[in-house]
Parts: sequence; C-alpha cells; structure tokens
Amino acid sequence: MKAAPIALGITGASGAQYGFRLLEVLLKADQPVHLMISKAALMVIALETDIQLPAKPSAIHAALQARWGFAPELLHVWDREDWTAPVASGSALWRALVVCPCSTGTLSAVATGASNNLIERCADVALKERRQVILVLRESPYSRVHLQNMLAVTDAGAIVLPASPGFYHKPQTIDDLVDFIVARILNSLGLPQTLLAEWGERHTDG
Repeated sequence: MKAAPIALGITGASGAQYGFRLLEVLLKADQPVHLMISKAALMVIALETDIQLPAKPSAIHAALQARWGFAPELLHVWDREDWTAPVASGSALWRALVVCPCSTGTLSAVATGASNNLIERCADVALKERRQVILVLRESPYSRVHLQNMLAVTDAGAIVLPASPGFYHKPQTIDDLVDFIVARILNSLGLPQTLLAEWGERHTDG
C-alpha cells in the first residue's frame, strides 16, 4: 500500500541543510513528499549550501531528481501561491507537515492562523484536520513573542522541535549534527531511521 504523502516546507531561517537532508532521507525511503520552498528560503539555500535551485517548481523537481536519483512520482514541488495544491485542502490525503527549518515569521503565522502562502495554509489545514505538524525552529535566542507563539502552536496540537543537536552520540562532522535533528524528526513522524541509535543502543549509520 502506498504511503500517504508528507508535506515539507522549507522557510527562510538559517539551517536549510536540515530540510534538504530530511527530504533526501524521505525520498530514498520511497516516502512521497509535497515540497514547498519560500522565497526567502531560496536565497538562504544559495548562501548556505551547494544546492543551486531555480525558481520554477518543475525546474526544482528536475534539479533535485538529478541530484538524488529518486523516482519522479515521489516528489511534488508546489509554488508558494498554488492554492490548487493538495496540501491546501483537508480533503486530500496527506499525513503530516514538517516545516524545516521554520522561521519565527512562519511560527507567528501558524500561531495566528494566517494563510498568506501555501506553507502557512498547509499548517492551518493540518491543525484543523488534527494532522501532525512539526516546526523545526532554528533561531535563537527567543523573545517573549516567540515563546508565546510556541505555546500557542503547541496548544493547537503542533510539535515544536528546535534544531538543537545533542552531543551524546559523539558527532565527528557537521553532517552528524544535521542527522541528529533529522533522526528526531523521523522519530516524531513514526518513521524508521538508522541515522541515530536509540538511547542505550550502539550507534549505527544508515
């Protein structure tokens, strides 16, 4: 039976590596993904990574497929204002939304129910349909406004999962730190992963 898609939003906070590593792992596990990338995220991606993405969704799909070699039907890339996308409606069968990284601006929009772009609308739909929402915040320190917004989205049913990697697995590279957060996201989604061993078990790379 085909797995229900997961929606992934990448916003303009620093830490695009987390989002792309998560996307790579999901696609390699044959997990369908609806991908949304904000305008600010495209600029941050160009600054922080070696991934050069074009602006059009079809070209983004082609670039990512060339990079990772996944089955084309696994990934759907949507324009930030494409209101016909399945993730804009609760009647479409997608299972969860992960915003990774999640800017504090997007956090604010989710906390107040704004739907000014497709990522925000997707979050609004997920919360009203009682679907899983995981917001991977990376910015720090937090203001009182940020903390109040985090409490508001948590009360609404979302999970706030800051990109704060641990060190008990003795990371040797930046990739190890990225994988720590990606593993925590996959655990929260209830998906199998071998990036990080469970506490008390030996670490195994996947």
